[in-house]
Amino acid sequence: MSFHNLLRVPLIFIMDELFKSSFGLPELADIMFPVNSTLNQIEIEQSTQYYAAFIKIIVSCLMFCSSLYLLTLPAMCLIPVYLYVVSFYVVLVSYWENMETLLFLSGKYKNFKIETTNELITWDLYEYMIIFIQLYPRLYKLFHSIILQFCLSLAFYILQFFTTGHSIHKVFRYSFIIPTLIASIPNTSRILNTVIILSTSLQLFILLRTLWLNIFNITNLIRSGYNRTQEFLNDHGILTLIEGEWYRLKIPSVLQMFWAIRVLIQIIYLSTNTEIKNLTVFETVKYLLIKGCNTCTAVLGMTSFISYFYDRIGAFFQWILLIDEADVLHDCGVLTALFFILQAMQSGLTGLDPENRLIKVYQHVYQNSVILQDYIYNMVDQSLIQLSGSHNRSLNRHSRALLVCGCLIVMAVSSLNFALSHHSVSHWLLIVSVSNILSIIKVLESLTVYSLLLIDSNSSTYWENIDDYVYYIKSFGSILEFCLFIFVSLNDVYNWVFVSGGIIRAFMFCAQTYSKLCLAMVEWEIFIKRRMAVQKIESLPDATSVQLSEFDDVCAICYQQMRSAKITNCNHYFHSGCLLKWSYLQDVCPLCHSIYNKAEM
Repeated sequence: MSFHNLLRVPLIFIMDELFKSSFGLPELADIMFPVNSTLNQIEIEQSTQYYAAFIKIIVSCLMFCSSLYLLTLPAMCLIPVYLYVVSFYVVLVSYWENMETLLFLSGKYKNFKIETTNELITWDLYEYMIIFIQLYPRLYKLFHSIILQFCLSLAFYILQFFTTGHSIHKVFRYSFIIPTLIASIPNTSRILNTVIILSTSLQLFILLRTLWLNIFNITNLIRSGYNRTQEFLNDHGILTLIEGEWYRLKIPSVLQMFWAIRVLIQIIYLSTNTEIKNLTVFETVKYLLIKGCNTCTAVLGMTSFISYFYDRIGAFFQWILLIDEADVLHDCGVLTALFFILQAMQSGLTGLDPENRLIKVYQHVYQNSVILQDYIYNMVDQSLIQLSGSHNRSLNRHSRALLVCGCLIVMAVSSLNFALSHHSVSHWLLIVSVSNILSIIKVLESLTVYSLLLIDSNSSTYWENIDDYVYYIKSFGSILEFCLFIFVSLNDVYNWVFVSGGIIRAFMFCAQTYSKLCLAMVEWEIFIKRRMAVQKIESLPDATSVQLSEFDDVCAICYQQMRSAKITNCNHYFHSGCLLKWSYLQDVCPLCHSIYNKAEM
C-alpha cells in the first residue's frame, strides 16, 4: 500500500509548485499595476504581457484541477498516466538535444572550412593532428548525441510498449537518431532544422495516437466515476463523500510522504549550496521549518506529521490506561490536525515573513500540546469513573490511572512555567496560561470525585449525600471554567476589534462561544431540574424511628438498610438521596407509579 501512496505524491508536488507561483496572479498584478513606468511603456507591456499572464493563470488552474482529479483515481490507473507523461518528456529532451547539437555544429562548421582542409591534406602526421584537434569537439558532440538519442529511443520504445501493450515500428525509433546522423554530414545545417521538426512531429504523432487509442477508456473512466459520485452524493451527502475519499486515498499517509520528500530535498539543497552549507543544527531546523510551511500543500504535509506525532502520544497513554480504541470518542490525530489547520488559516501562515512564520508554527504546536492534554484528560477521567464505580480493586489499573493524572499535572505545570518565564505578555500567552490552569483544575476535580466515589464504594455504611457532593464539585469546576472562558472571550473581542481582525478568527470565536453557551444552557437546565427535585423531596415527610422500626425493610431503589427515609404520598419508604436520583428521571413512585408528591395532587 505504501507504493500506491507514493504514486500520488508527484501530483501533490505539482499542486505545491502551483501554490508557490500563486497560479501566476502576482505576474498579472505587476502587469496591471506597473511601478516606475511611463504611459508608453505601460501600453506596450500590457499589450504584450497581459495575454501571456492570463493564459498562464488558465493553464495553472487547469493543471491544478487535472492533478486533483488524477489524485482521486485508483493507484493502478496512475501508472499509464505517468508513463505517458514521461514519454512526452522524452520527446522534449530529444528535441532539446537535437537543437543543442545543431547550434554547436553550426558554430564549428563556421570555424572549419572543408575547402581549406582539402588543400592542407598531406601525408604529414602533423597536419593530420591539426585536423583531428579541430574535428575532436565535433566528433565528441556527435558521439555524445548519438548515445543519448539511442537511450531516449529505447526508453520511448519501452514506455510505449507498457502504455499500449504493443511495440512501435522501427522507423519511429530511428526518428530519434536520424537528425544526429544527418548533422554529421557537412553543409547540412540548412535542412537539419526541418529534419528535427519532422522527427519531433513524428514522435508527437505516436503520443497522440496512443492517446486516441485510450480515449474510450478515459471517457468511460470519467463517466463511471461521475456516476458513482453522483449516486453517493444523492444517498449520503457531500461530507460523507469527502470523508470516504479521504480514507480511501489515505491522504494523511500521502501528505506525510510528500512532506518528508520535500524536507529531504531541502536538506540536499542545504548540503550542496555553498552559501548556506555551514549552518548549525538549530539554524538548519529553523530553515526547514520555515520552508516546510510556505505553501498550502506544505502546511497540510506538516499538519499530517504533527497529527501523527500527537496521535502516537495519545496511543501511548491509551495503552497505559488499558483503554480499547472503541471506547475512545475522538481521534487525537484528527483533533490536533483540525486545530493546527484552523490556526494556520487564522494567522495566514503561508503569507507571513520567515521569522513571523517560524514564531507562529511554534505557537500553534505549543497550543496543540494543550489539545493533547485535554484528550488525555478525557481518557483518564473516563477510566477513573469506571474504576471508582465498578468496585475494581486491581492495583495495577488504579496506579496506571493515577500515574497518568500525575503526568498531566506535571505537563500542565511545566508548560505554564515555561510559557510564563520565556514569553512576554500577549494574547497567545493568556490562552496558553488559561488552558494549562484549566487542565490542572479538571484533573484535581476528577481526582476529588474519584476519591469520594472510592471511599463510598469501600464504606460499609450508605453515604446518602454522595451524589450531591459530586455534583457540587463538578459544578464548581464548570463555573470556574466558564468564568475563565468569559475572560478569554473578552480578550478575544478586544484583539479582533483593535489588533487583528479576520473572518476566520471571527468564525472560530463565534463557533466556540456558541458551543460554550449551549453547554452552559444544558448545565443550567440540569441545575433547575435538580433544584425542583430537591424542593419536591424536601416537601415529603421524614420517617420517624418508630415508623422505620415498624417498616423494617430495605430501600427499594438501592437495597440498603434505612436509618432515615422519606415517606411518599402512597406510603412508600425510600432514602431521600435515592428518591432524589429517581426524580431526575420520573415524578412517580418507583413501586406503584403514582405521583409521590402531595403538592402535585
